[in-house]
Amino acid sequence: MKTFEKLGVFYLGKRYDLKAGEIQDELVLYDSKDLTTHAAVIGMTGSGKTGLCIGLIEEAAIDGIPAILIDPKGDLSNLALTFPQLRPEDFRPWVNPDAARQKGLSLDEYARKQAELWSQGIASWGQDGARIQRLKDAAEVLIFTPGSNAGIPVSILDSLSAPAKAILEDADLLRERIQTTVTSLLGLLGIEADPIKSREHVLLSNIFENAWRAGQSLDLPALIQQVQKPPVQKIGVLDVETFYPESDRFELVMALNNLLGSPGFDVWLEGVPLDIQEILYTPEGKPRIAIFSIAHLNDAERMFFVALLLNQVLNWMRGQPGTTSLRALVYMDEIYGYLPPTKNPPSKQPMMTLLKQARAFGVGIILATQNPVDLDYKALSNTGTWFIGRLQTQRDKERLLDGLESLHAAAMTRKELEKTISNLDSRVFLLNNTHEDVPEIFHTRWVLSYLPGPLTRDQIKVLMDPVRSRALQQSRSAASPSAPASATPPPVQPVVTPVAGAAGAQPPTLPSGVAQYFLPVRGIPNEQQHLLYAPYLFGEVNISFVDKKYHLDLSERRDFITPLLERPIPVKWEEAIECSLSADDLESVPAKGARFAPLPAAASKKSSYTAWEKDFKAWLYGSQELTLFFSPSLEEVSQPGENERDFRLRMSQLARERRDEAVEALRKKYASKFTTLKNRLLRAEQKLEKQKSQAQKAKMDTMISAGAALLSAFTGRKALSSTTLSKASSAMRGITRTMDESQDIKQAEETVEAVKQQIADLETEFQAEVEKMEERIDPMSEELEQVIIKPRKSDLRVALVTLVWAPFFENAEGEREAAW
Repeated sequence: MKTFEKLGVFYLGKRYDLKAGEIQDELVLYDSKDLTTHAAVIGMTGSGKTGLCIGLIEEAAIDGIPAILIDPKGDLSNLALTFPQLRPEDFRPWVNPDAARQKGLSLDEYARKQAELWSQGIASWGQDGARIQRLKDAAEVLIFTPGSNAGIPVSILDSLSAPAKAILEDADLLRERIQTTVTSLLGLLGIEADPIKSREHVLLSNIFENAWRAGQSLDLPALIQQVQKPPVQKIGVLDVETFYPESDRFELVMALNNLLGSPGFDVWLEGVPLDIQEILYTPEGKPRIAIFSIAHLNDAERMFFVALLLNQVLNWMRGQPGTTSLRALVYMDEIYGYLPPTKNPPSKQPMMTLLKQARAFGVGIILATQNPVDLDYKALSNTGTWFIGRLQTQRDKERLLDGLESLHAAAMTRKELEKTISNLDSRVFLLNNTHEDVPEIFHTRWVLSYLPGPLTRDQIKVLMDPVRSRALQQSRSAASPSAPASATPPPVQPVVTPVAGAAGAQPPTLPSGVAQYFLPVRGIPNEQQHLLYAPYLFGEVNISFVDKKYHLDLSERRDFITPLLERPIPVKWEEAIECSLSADDLESVPAKGARFAPLPAAASKKSSYTAWEKDFKAWLYGSQELTLFFSPSLEEVSQPGENERDFRLRMSQLARERRDEAVEALRKKYASKFTTLKNRLLRAEQKLEKQKSQAQKAKMDTMISAGAALLSAFTGRKALSSTTLSKASSAMRGITRTMDESQDIKQAEETVEAVKQQIADLETEFQAEVEKMEERIDPMSEELEQVIIKPRKSDLRVALVTLVWAPFFENAEGEREAAW
């Protein structure tokens, strides 16, 4: 492992002397956590913009940071081409035949030359095949192709699902989500709709709001049905038929139906759901580089998908705890048309929201473009890092300069910035980072991934064929309901349908003191089914789990349901299953048109419920426990309901936060010492080379980078102040007047060597401390301990034991399907 990889910094390249046109020896390292304030990358075609961004993604992956990449051009799929052994046969399937033909080479010869080029290239930047292997081992690369099965297909159904609770409870966020979803959906239909003036937009917005506030998700068939028969009576003060008559709505119904029935649209409905947590990590918790290739889509489809994806990222993000360290990256390779200065496409609102809010959640946004003219610079006011490469026209330069000037984003004057940008070479960038004192000119490093250019549909298919079925299976497994890892309920029994005898049309009349409730009906019976209620016993309890050793004092509500049967012992709590419904979900009236199974006689007696409550508490005391995971290295315990993978991921983020804190402490510790020694060396060099005093800063920088490259790069781009230089020059002039020249030179030589040795010693000390950081245990691989906590009798507080009627759909043959 490279030393800097332990410090949470990204290796971008090396300093570049713009005047001399030379790459210098000093590394340019970038703090990973600086990306939480986002980055903008601007440069013309051929500037090296894509290579810089691929390098950033590689560094993030090596550091365990997952990424979502939106790829409108097809270049980012090159991240899947990593060849640690650098063999020609590895390159052979991916080389560009046209490039080989132009050079008059066979594909085998060209592949051999490409392998040599890459081997020499990475070596020239201090890298090797082992680092490529580290990248390959660190993250899984998947290429998703919405609307196509060339890569891994993506289902958009979940994108129309009800958003997270945090969004539903925030009126502004919910309005933004609905507006973006409706606008992008109508855009897919070719309807450019105004959110206020368009009847289509207003109606669909009301339908989505009505469904989502009720916790219901929508799909296209359900949406079509609700456009035909809206679930709301009025829009504003007008009834629906006056606002948007059925005859007019039919045109929208047909447009949606045509979309649903169009050839190839079924691919949009099959595949991996847009579950961001599952996309970012494998089931084992390994980070992913998730590339969404959209080059094959038309403009409307691209806008539709990008808006949906960004909304899903927002939905996921708001469910994450806050952090000061980088958690994940979202990168878009070309934002032209997605963040314009005047128009308001569906992608703009979620992108602006991410730029404003993602920092608090550790989500870094990287936006790249070769078109700085059509860019909303005000939306980028929260961007902390600007990577500026070569630009094509004077108009591009002027627009960029105007934008940066309006944001006060540049640490240079407009004149200095314009001169610098005009002289940039290919793969040379101006790095302006608000977290550093001065801008930096650097040359990007050689990327670890092979870059043959955009991959074809067939090439993407070849890459994803071995993993497609596994990825789809994993997504289905993740979507399947499972019991919380924290709970250890009894083995789940089949739902018993205690129906015996004739069913009645009304629930039974019960004596005073015996309450009855009804579980809410989920779904709609088909034409061969009718609704039948069966009697069950429902119990709700609040359980406290206390453990002083682990400093735990948790409280959980658990709800159980068990069948009521006509037998000697009507209720057996050991047959109970834990359910997701709570007492608040119980309804006081049944659904219309239902029938009711016979009720056991014991359930009509008030005394029975007293006994059943006593039995319930006894069963709870013997059966309930809380199982949690404990990380010995971080001394943290999992949360109730948190499975092992998610706990390990949370611990990894905590470990990253603590590492970043340690790194910052290390930087503060060594920055002042190193600066002091640099200043001493500067003064010593000025004494030694009086006649060349004006050139000493450049020479000093070269000597520092050679003697302490990592320490110099790590402590930051801190400029030597003009005050320091002035004092050093004044001291030199005073010494010149009062000291004997030969004696002065001899003493100066000794001083220079002494300071150099001090710098070398400081570098050794620094390296030793960095090595200690490697000894930290990786939360993804450490052996976790299980903590099992059983409640005391006093920790069990039964809230309710009552009769409930559970709904089933029953057909003529007596086959029943649970409807709750």
